[in-house]
Amino acid sequence: MAETTLYRVTFLNRNEVYEIYAREVGQAGMYGFVEVADPVFGEKSEVIIDPTEERLRAEFKGVRRFYIPVHSVVRIDQVEKRGPARVTAMDDSKGGTVTPFNPGMPPRGK
Repeated sequence: MAETTLYRVTFLNRNEVYEIYAREVGQAGMYGFVEVADPVFGEKSEVIIDPTEERLRAEFKGVRRFYIPVHSVVRIDQVEKRGPARVTAMDDSKGGTVTPFNPGMPPRGK
């Protein structure tokens, strides 16, 4: 059986940190975006149901490919097996560990 590549993509969305798994990740044809294709979620037949993963499954229902602004990407890892997909709130009052990086656009003509 051929080995399939799996990626864990961590990105910021509306003051929340999303961590999802996907089969394909690459540079998008649109400048400034990362393309994520074929999101992977747990089997619906599992006995234990994670409400966070169910929320993500519902949010990405029917989505085959989506685009994330490059400044929202926190980390992309190639992994051997899938873990739980999750959404975590950014809590700045507790000195959160995720800091958004916004390099901005370079000035014109330089």
